[in-house]
Amino acid sequence: MKTKNTLGKSLLSLAFLATFSGELIAATYIYAGKLITADDAKVREDKTVVVDEGVIKDILDGKNEGGEGDVFIDLSEHTLMPGFMDMHTHITYQNEGTAGYLKRFSNNEADYAIAGVDYAEKTLMAGFTTIRNLGDSYNETVALRNAINRGIVAGPRIYTSGKSIATTGGHADPTNGMRRDLMGSPTPADGVVNGVAQAREAVRQRYKDGADLIKITATGGVLSVAKSGQNPQFMSDELEAIVQTAKDYEMTVAVHAHGKEGMKRAILAGVDSVEHGTYMDDEIFKLMRKHDVYYVPTISAGNFVAEKAKIDGYFPAIVRPKAAMIGPLIQETFAKAYENGVMIAFGTDSGVSPHGENALEFELMVSAGMSEMDAIRSATYNTAKLLGISDKLGTIEKGKLADLVAVKGDPIDNIRLLQNVDFVMKDGFVHKQAL
Repeated sequence: MKTKNTLGKSLLSLAFLATFSGELIAATYIYAGKLITADDAKVREDKTVVVDEGVIKDILDGKNEGGEGDVFIDLSEHTLMPGFMDMHTHITYQNEGTAGYLKRFSNNEADYAIAGVDYAEKTLMAGFTTIRNLGDSYNETVALRNAINRGIVAGPRIYTSGKSIATTGGHADPTNGMRRDLMGSPTPADGVVNGVAQAREAVRQRYKDGADLIKITATGGVLSVAKSGQNPQFMSDELEAIVQTAKDYEMTVAVHAHGKEGMKRAILAGVDSVEHGTYMDDEIFKLMRKHDVYYVPTISAGNFVAEKAKIDGYFPAIVRPKAAMIGPLIQETFAKAYENGVMIAFGTDSGVSPHGENALEFELMVSAGMSEMDAIRSATYNTAKLLGISDKLGTIEKGKLADLVAVKGDPIDNIRLLQNVDFVMKDGFVHKQAL
């Protein structure tokens, strides 16, 4: 006789066996004391979410344990939410200061890929079931994405840009800081372009490489071994060529930008999101609202590099003043953008800040004036819209994929709770249960 299963280690075993035997386990009934569906700003109570074959089949009133053979998960002391999404990560990289710059000369593609397996699992265990990866070195995140999709390793659903696109000497030119005989002349295949024709070629190369979207570095950056952290680094015609070509391949465009002029050119060219946005002002806010451009703040990374800049020798001498100057400004910029009605999608720049600590961003956003519910929706409802996957993810609704996370207590009362996720489900399978 079949018996009802309760949550325990057996649930993970059942999911594992079901995956490799071809047999489907029975439905899972998740009882939530509180439920944030994220399709609105309400907190619901006393609900049961029914998951079957990786999909949310129903949301029932009250406690329902299902029938014989069904799995029942009791989250009566928890708040259940959609799986979180981080729109700015570097999942195969971890900031190590000056020592990390030397790895360009010692690490192979496999080293980055294997590191990514570890960082991906940490990210998933923190409650982030979907990420955008905005820049790698050898397209290793394409391979990592594929491995996760095949169930070979555990990690979040990845949308990757592959190698970022830069101009010669710009942020994301991989040869910055090298001696002349090592610099060579990187090409669009390496993510370095000059002129419209090369800009188009670089997008097409990303498509050929298997990338999901395009990432460009429209201004200088903090961590690149170059003097300016904010100067514009693309001409308008180059940006327009990138965006137009990306649209032909149904790819969105994310743009790293600190300085105003670079942001302005990128927004007018038609990009989908601005990352960091340190020196935004009222003109930029207005343009972003007009053109429906999302802002991905990355406060965590800004605060992280600002703190590390205080340590002698942590960063190269040319990087340290940029980190000290730009880093602390991002949270202030975020507060102004929120007040001005700019669309905000959650993003941390994890890899600059530590992987697995993504949820700290929620606390930083709230401390800057965002409501707790808006912060949660920025990482669920808004991120799904930016990715163009609102039909599948971002909210807890019938028919959507079962990506779910839970924390004990109510994060609307204490946003810090999101830094201690107890329960993680992705595609209907439980990856974490610390109840």
